[in-house]
Amino acid sequence: MTDCGCDKAKAELEEYLHRELSEQDFRDITDHLENCEDCTGEHLVGLTLTLKMQKACQEKAPEELRAAILSKLG
Repeated sequence: MTDCGCDKAKAELEEYLHRELSEQDFRDITDHLENCEDCTGEHLVGLTLTLKMQKACQEKAPEELRAAILSKLG
């Protein structure tokens, strides 16, 4: 375990939230978050925003609109 430090944890927070880091970097940031209240707060804010965006992006266009657009594309 190495403490990656606040700078790295904050700089790579977005990638961390989306699991777009190497396993080692992911573990390093996870370890850091367990011991840093400031970074943990930022992580929780980022996680909340990410989950809200994922939920909001699940909406689908009405089937008639989808069909009309797909027919014009094809």
